[in-house]
Amino acid sequence: MGRGRGKRSLDRRKSSRQEQRRFLIYCEGECTEKRYFKSLKSELRALPVSVEIGREHREPKSLVRAAIDHKERAPRSAADRYTAYDEVWCVMDVEAPVAHPSLPSAIRLAREHGISVALSNPCFELWLLLHFKTVSNYHSSEEMQRVLAALETCGYAVERKDFDFDALRGRFEQARQRAVELRRTGPSVSSMNPSTNVDLLVDLLVAARHGRSI
Repeated sequence: MGRGRGKRSLDRRKSSRQEQRRFLIYCEGECTEKRYFKSLKSELRALPVSVEIGREHREPKSLVRAAIDHKERAPRSAADRYTAYDEVWCVMDVEAPVAHPSLPSAIRLAREHGISVALSNPCFELWLLLHFKTVSNYHSSEEMQRVLAALETCGYAVERKDFDFDALRGRFEQARQRAVELRRTGPSVSSMNPSTNVDLLVDLLVAARHGRSI
């Protein structure tokens, strides 16, 4: 009887572990995006999240290809615990004033392979900025970075593109609401500046950490 109870308990623990969704996130940026998602991963301690950087700096299509390769090899890879990922995301920027020429084909390729895209227009710094203020006017990537640095709220500096993640705590809901409002003004993130859907990925991670579905 005791062994039976122990077995049922073990089965429950095993089932709980199997229900943990596994996330693979590929970032273009080696500083800001990596810093953000590594910090968020630490915040969501029990959630299996792998954060990787693309092979070619800030090139959307190569980033998607790297994510596809990783997704396909994961079930055969010891580094990935021989387990497939439930969610694979690429975090990319549109960039402005000149958008990445390969961005449309990168988005199509991601869709064909079941990979989601967290896109920011013009750049990821917009998502950080939305934690502190509403942004409604067009900005180039460099302008957006300068605006974030000028706030002096999270220690961001254009030169090193690093920041203090602690300054963002408790502000996600404000950032999410502002991001949702921006997306109401046009058909897609890629065509609207400013716009971002990074909140969709963050919301999914937080929900998974707490065993919720969205």
